[in-house]
Order: sequence, then structure tokens, then C-alpha cells
Amino acid sequence: MSPSSHSTILVTGGAGYIGSHAVLALQAKGYNVVILDNLVYGHQDIVEKNLKAELIVGDTSDRALLNEIFKTREIAAVMHFAAYAYVGESVTNPAKYYHNNVVGTLTLLEAMQEAGINKFVFSSTCATYGIPETVPIPETHPQNPINPYGASKLMVERILQDFDIAYNLKSVIFRYFNAAGADPQGRTGEDHNPETHLIPLILLTALGKRDAIKIFGTDYPTRDGTCIRDYIHVADLAQAHVLGLEYLLAGGGSDVFNLGNGNGFTVREMIATAKAITEKDFTVQETDRRLGDPAMLVGSSEKARQILNWQPQYADLNDIISHAWQWHQQRHDKLGEQANRPNSLAS
Repeated sequence: MSPSSHSTILVTGGAGYIGSHAVLALQAKGYNVVILDNLVYGHQDIVEKNLKAELIVGDTSDRALLNEIFKTREIAAVMHFAAYAYVGESVTNPAKYYHNNVVGTLTLLEAMQEAGINKFVFSSTCATYGIPETVPIPETHPQNPINPYGASKLMVERILQDFDIAYNLKSVIFRYFNAAGADPQGRTGEDHNPETHLIPLILLTALGKRDAIKIFGTDYPTRDGTCIRDYIHVADLAQAHVLGLEYLLAGGGSDVFNLGNGNGFTVREMIATAKAITEKDFTVQETDRRLGDPAMLVGSSEKARQILNWQPQYADLNDIISHAWQWHQQRHDKLGEQANRPNSLAS
């Protein structure tokens, strides 16, 4: 279905890493975008400089604000990225995760229902599967999350199933693996604080912002002893969300799709590729395994390819790391310039 002048999409969390790439992908297809983001982890400067979308600063748990948005704008569908996503923090502060990820989403869905909006694209996660029983992981794999973050996403998946039956709210759920890379044009990329993802940690080490990169465990039953993970380029991830949206706008029923590369890369392979691309030699420290890290996490995305005709453009690891490297270099140059100006703060 081609977008019309009335096809406005509300993107919650659109100032964040994956959400901002989805905004760019939507705009490239001609959609109008309204962003709702509380800016706890999102970046206002990226929205203002590079996204050309209306930004509403607020929270999905603010029902009055949601009602106002839906009354004053002709929203055709909602794309929902507004979630907390630090696994370790979810263990030490589960209340924060259940309130934001579950209660905030439920409030959003109730506001949509009242406004007569029944199309919803949801950012879920492979963390709902827990420890894999088979690899690559299909959508039919049992869901047994091992942390509150994964559990919070699984609760929303169940809510969406029930809302479809009771209220005819149609949803596409995307369970994805490791989002990585950055916009090939350098308009947005990964900038978390604190940073916990492997590729940015490697690249921050290459930039001299960190002393070393750690490998947690070198005795796994893999080809080089280090963990294997499935990395998917964030631009490909965003494109899948647009395809999921258009599937719903064309009358498609609720469904769930894995999004991954389908190929796993080891930690050592990631580091070696990053060293080659950055032309930097940095310190690598080998240490003990982390509790709960499975040896291999790789997903099957065949269903998305078949039903949504999703065709990833950047499946090569060199593309993923090259785009991320371009982004991190320019991002930290800009932040450094801002920090060095009188009376200014880095965002």
C-alpha cells in the first residue's frame, strides 16, 4: 500500500537508536512521522538536525498526552520502540522495566483503542526465547525469558494477542537479535549511556575512549572458543518495520517475525574485523565467562523474507562495522567540539 498524504505514523522512542532509523526509513517511503520520546535515552539533537520530524517530548504512560496526540493528528498506525532495554538493570530494578515496558505499552494501546487506531508495529526481542534449544531459532521456539527485560516484552506480546481477539487491534511483532551498525549516510547511529553493546564498545576502544575490550569466555564450543551472536544492520531492521507496517495497512492479520542476519559471528571475528576497518590496534583482554551467556544465539528470518519480502541490504559484517565506525568517529568529534565550547553541554 502506498502512503497517502494522510498516512501519519506515530513512532514512540523515535529519538533512540533503532527508532530513529525507523523514522528515516518511513520518511524515505513518503510517510509523515510524529515522534513521541521522553528523551531518557533518546537524542533531541539528532531529531532536530537530521530527522525532520515533529518531536513531542513525553511518556507513553501519560494518557492525557496520548489522547491529545490522537485527537489532534490523523495517526494511521503506531510503531512502538519506547522501552528500557538493559538486561542487567532489569534484574536489579525490575519495577522500572515492568512499569515502562508493560504499563506504558498498555496505556498506549488503550489510548489507541479509544481513538479507533488498530494497527501496531511492536519492537520485541529474541530475549523472549531465553536459552535456545535449537539454532537457528524459529518463531515457534518456546518462549522462556530468563530476565525481567525479556519477560516484559513477552507480556506485551501476550497483551497484543488478547487485544487482537477482543478489540481487533492488529499487530506485527518483531523479535530481533543484535541490532548493529548505523545509517549509511551518517544521520543517526548508536549512542547509549551506559554503552553495553559489543560493536560500539570495540569502536570506543579503537577511538581511545576505553582502555581495552574484554572477551568474556574463550572456552565455548564454537569455532574459536568465543560466543557467537547474530548481528543485523539497523537500517535493514528499520526497513523490516516499514514492510510490517505496510503489511498491516494492506489488511494483513497479526503476526510475529524474527529479524536477524541468519549468520553468527564470534567475538574474535568481530574484533578482528574492527581492527582491520579502523586500522587501529587496541588492547584485548580475555576473562571468564559471564553467567547466563549462551554459546550461540542465531535466528532464522526466513518467515520475514517469505511473507514480508524482506531482503537485507547490509548482511556483510564489513558493512555493519564500517557504517558504525563512520558514525562513532563523527559523533565523538561533534560531542568533543560541543564540550570544548564555553557555556555549552554535550548532549
